[in-house]
This record gives sequence, structure tokens and C-alpha cells, in this order.
Amino acid sequence: MESRYTDNSISVFRSLDWLTVLLYLVLVCAGAVSIYAASYDFDHASMFSFNEFSGKQFLWIGLSIIIGGVILLLDYRLYEAYAYPIYGCMIILLIVTIFIAPDTKGSRSWLVFGPVSLQPAEFGKFATALALAKLFDSYNFRLNAKISNYFRALIIIFLPIILIIMQRETGSALVYFALIFVLYREGMSGLILFSVVCAVTFFVVAVKYTETMILGIPLGEFIVFVMVMVIFIMLLLMYCRDTMVAIFVTAGFAGSGLIVTVLELCGLHINGLIYFISIITLACLYTAVMMFRGDIRKFLVTIGFAVVSVLFLFSVNYVFGSVLEPHQQGRIKVALGIEEDLRGAGYNVNQSKIAIGSGGLIGKGFLNGTQTKLKYVPEQHTDFIFCTIGEEEGFAGSVAVLVVFTAFILRLMVIAERQRSPFGRVYSYCVVSFLIFHLAINVGMVIGLCPVIGIPLPFFSYGGSALWGFTILLFIMLRIDAARKERRE
Repeated sequence: MESRYTDNSISVFRSLDWLTVLLYLVLVCAGAVSIYAASYDFDHASMFSFNEFSGKQFLWIGLSIIIGGVILLLDYRLYEAYAYPIYGCMIILLIVTIFIAPDTKGSRSWLVFGPVSLQPAEFGKFATALALAKLFDSYNFRLNAKISNYFRALIIIFLPIILIIMQRETGSALVYFALIFVLYREGMSGLILFSVVCAVTFFVVAVKYTETMILGIPLGEFIVFVMVMVIFIMLLLMYCRDTMVAIFVTAGFAGSGLIVTVLELCGLHINGLIYFISIITLACLYTAVMMFRGDIRKFLVTIGFAVVSVLFLFSVNYVFGSVLEPHQQGRIKVALGIEEDLRGAGYNVNQSKIAIGSGGLIGKGFLNGTQTKLKYVPEQHTDFIFCTIGEEEGFAGSVAVLVVFTAFILRLMVIAERQRSPFGRVYSYCVVSFLIFHLAINVGMVIGLCPVIGIPLPFFSYGGSALWGFTILLFIMLRIDAARKERRE
């Protein structure tokens, strides 16, 4: 029995994707060095001293490597067999966290064990990925086979989102929306992904352009209504493939718009909200009458898009004003350029951009960043670690880090595509989706392209929870991948 266990361990390490492991080690070590640079305060303390954040991070890295080794030694079938129990335990832990976690900067998402604090939301990612992979690996399961399959997948994704939001940790909850790309990879209609993109665009436009009024409604709402009308026509042309209906609807939009313009010029003011609701309603009714000429389902989807878009637009003000917290509203306004609050919500981003810009092409040199050393950027060793790289290593160093991340993610996509089971493929793409979302949003908020939502840069930001969470995610994926030959046998 001992010989069989040893042979299995040898087989795993022979089949292990060592390139991915190497890239992982490069990223975590570069992260620890960056943390040292971000927290260095001229006292000449050793990078490996436990009095430094970098020393503690190296401890987290060592423990992460041990965790990764244990994961690799376990039988890959355990992850499939216990996927749902692991997910269930994690859901219970997320619920318990709501009630027992202390208030930390307005959030109740950290469990404190003496000197150590852990964030269950970070570990919920691998549990959710396992459960979603298990669902797709069910006998004869196909996402598009029936609508109930969508509901089952969405329940797995949204349950942790709701619980994490109840912990008042919106940033960590948003990360789980990255799993929509996994659903798209597994057969979800591109229209759904397109609708999500439209929803984000409508929200941003409606929130950003609220000061100027046109036809009695905010400019943002006016633009969204026009966008809905244009997309409606494009769907009729390209999705329903009915040129005649598209021409009549276009003529109706254009003609009514011309009439409204003339009336406005003549001094007769038109209520823009009534106009747009009326013209879109008439377009939907006309399309409904004509839909029997072609594929009824496609026409219904087109009508549904218009109706849901209008309803979504009406909900934007409520969500922004009543659902989001004041500090979240402030961050979004600053990110969208609605407000310029250099002492409040926009302070971090402004100082971060100054730090990155001052780095120039090749940077100021290791430990020579003035913005960093003088602590102008809050959270510079956690969520804003990338600005330290930009200041000290410059544009060249920042690009180098992004290139390594890109190579790492592309390698993971290669691993995902070579999986022989839906379980391995879906789990692997969950890992890829989480990493891409974290990377894009973190770098985006550091350079001012995204609102500050407080999510770490994978393998770089200081903290054990995030590092352990990503390590568990990655090494379960590597263990599943290493079992490809076992599955074939």
C-alpha cells in the first residue's frame, strides 16, 4: 500500500505542469519583494524579518507551498466526490461570518483567530468553482438543454454573492460575476453576455450624465433610450434577419424624432420620457404583430431586450441611490469623473497615478520611490501594490509584470482546454476567470480606469487569505490536470 502511494505521488509530480508552478513562484516572490519596497521605511530591516510585511508574506508563501503540496498529494477524485459538501460547508461559514465577524472598516468579513485574520470570501472561490464544475459534470448535463439548468448554475454562483454582500464586502462579491465567462464557454448564448455588457454600459451612462437635461429628462437617460432603439434595430437586422421590419422601425424612430425636433424648435416642449416609452412600445407592438413571418423565438428575444432595458434604466437611480453605500457612490462618481475629490474618495487613486507617472520609462529604482516611502498612497502594500511597481520599476517594470501575468493566464487556458472531463475544464476556466477579473479590476482601479472596490492583485498584494485562496484554486487545478493520464488509463 505504501508503495502504491509512493508510485502515485511520483506519477503526480511527473505529470505536473511545472511551467505553471514556475510562473506561480515568480509571481509570489516578486510580490513579496514589491511588498518590501512598498513598506520599507529606511530602518534597514531585512526583507525576511517578521517585523516587515515582506517577512510575514514570505511566511504566508511558505505555508502556501505546503498547502499546495498537500493538495497535490491528495487523490484527485476527492475534489469531485466532495465538491458539494465543501461548497455547503463554505456557505455555512459565510453565514456564520455575518454574525460573528468584528466590524473592520465597515465590513464584517474577517474572522479573527488571535494574531491571524482570515477572510472566508477568498476561500469561497475554490468551493464555488468545485460546485459549478461538479454540476456541469453531472450525467447528461448541458446548460442549454433546459432553463432549469441555468437556474441551478446561477444559484451556485449567486448564493455566495448574496452572503458576501450581507457581510458588506461588495468588492469581493463582484468577483464572482466573473463566472459568467465560464457559462459562456460552456454554451451560454452570446446574447446574454452582450446583455450584461449593455447593462454595465447603460448604468455608467445613466449615472455619469445626470446634470444636463434634454427633453425634460437627464442626458444620460436620453442617450440610453437612443442606444436601446439602435440596438433594437440591429437585432432585427442581424439576429432576426428581417430587413423589412427593421426598415419600418427605423423609419418610425427617425420620423418621430424629426417631428419632436421640429416641435421643440417651434417652442412646443415634449416630455422625453413619454416620447421614448411610447415610440419603443409601438415598435415592440409592431414587431410582435410581424414576428410570425420568421423565427418567433428570436423576435421575442428582441422585444424582451427592449422591455428589460427600459425597466433596467428605471432601476438605475434606485440602485445607485438606495442600494449602494455612500462611500461606494463616491468612488463611482470619482472614477466616472462626476466628482473630483482629491481629499476623499479620489485621494488614493490620485496619489497612485502620481506615483506611477513619476516612475517614467524605467522607474526610480528599487527602494527609491518617494511617493511610496513617504506613505502618500494608502494601502500601498495591499490593494495599491501595483503603483509601487510603476514608481520604482517604471513603465518597463509594469509591462514586465503584466507580461508574466498574461503568460500565466494563457498557460492556464491551455491547461483548461486539454482537460478530458467537464469537471476539469469548468473548474479550470473558473480559475482563469477569477484571475483575469482580479488582474483587470485591480490594475484598472490603480490607474483610475475603474472604481476602487478593494480587491487584491493576485499573488502580489499583502495578506494570507488572498494568497492561500489563489494557491488552493491553482493547485487543485494542477492536481486535476496531472490526473489526465490516470483518467485515460
